[in-house]
Amino acid sequence: MKKITATELATILASHKLWSETLGEEGICANLEGADLEDADLTGANLEGANLTGAILTGANLRGASLWRANLTGAILYRANLTGAHLENANLTDADLRGADFSHAHLENADLTDANLTDANLRGAYLHDAYLKDANLECANLEGADLKGADLTGANLTGTILEKNKTEKQPDVSSVKSESSTRQAFEKLAKEHGFKIVSLGLELL
Repeated sequence: MKKITATELATILASHKLWSETLGEEGICANLEGADLEDADLTGANLEGANLTGAILTGANLRGASLWRANLTGAILYRANLTGAHLENANLTDADLRGADFSHAHLENADLTDANLTDANLRGAYLHDAYLKDANLECANLEGADLKGADLTGANLTGTILEKNKTEKQPDVSSVKSESSTRQAFEKLAKEHGFKIVSLGLELL
């Protein structure tokens, strides 16, 4: 696993930006497969179409970065900051996204199949038509997220926050008499957002 220095990274980003802006006529598409970019500052970086397969981006700052159609298969973005980042059509299959901040990020048509999004912050994220098949969304915050057309087949939604501040739409758990009726109440809420609850867990606060 190669550790990329700040100088090397700056050179790679500059060349990639030129490649992107000239539609491949100049510059070089960034190949950061397996690169160690832990804690790297990639704020607003242009990584459209870049190869970040298996890259280590633990704690990296990708706030506002452009990762449209980037390949992040198996990448580690544990606790990374992707606030407002553009990841439309990006491949995040099997990526480690635990605790990552995707608030208001654009993930339309992104592939998050088998991704681990445990404790991830997806408040206000745009997940229109995203693929979340078999993804782990345990305790993830999806408050205000756009899930229209998203595929959550087999996803783990245990403890997932759907609409924390919209109490008028939350089921009244104080009057719930059985696990069955609890599930029915949450399934009704989930249906309103266009997805299906596969796994459900509740805790009294």
